[in-house]
Amino acid sequence: MQDEQIIELFWKRHEEAIAETSKKYSGLCYYISYNILHNKQDAKECVNDAFFSAWNSIPPNRPESLAAFLSKITRNAAIDKYKKYNAKKRGSGQMYLILSELNDCIPAENDVEKDVENNNLAKNLNDFLKELNKIDRIVFLRRYWYMSSIKEIAKQYGFSESKVKSKLFYIRKQLKRYLEKEGIVL
Repeated sequence: MQDEQIIELFWKRHEEAIAETSKKYSGLCYYISYNILHNKQDAKECVNDAFFSAWNSIPPNRPESLAAFLSKITRNAAIDKYKKYNAKKRGSGQMYLILSELNDCIPAENDVEKDVENNNLAKNLNDFLKELNKIDRIVFLRRYWYMSSIKEIAKQYGFSESKVKSKLFYIRKQLKRYLEKEGIVL
């Protein structure tokens, strides 16, 4: 079923919207949540939470891209669950390792939240990503949005792990220079 048809089912409040969404996007949403949580049960729960959130959000929202809309909801739900789970033990998980790679080119956390609220940082990141060639953009997003491992990215695109690491290092340096040029304080 096409996304427009699924969105229309949401708007008409047909329960079939959830079934069709699950059929089409449960794999993508599970992939996103599992890469953050590394727990099958929690990942499945996040997918269900994302579909429930979509049900509550559509209407009034009418997403242009259902895949992007669901990805964002799922990612946010998984990050929230991860934060709750790790609040007590403060372990160093994969998510913090991946995000720590961006420390040199993204402002401090409370500055990031402030800038994202103002859409300034988000706009600059989107503009930066548009300037990258397709494969660099995909590698960057796979690592920092989908939280894919270096090994997984290398395998999928036929690169060595060291090539993926080098690409990511180079892209982060580019991002840092780009944000500094745009006046984002690091």
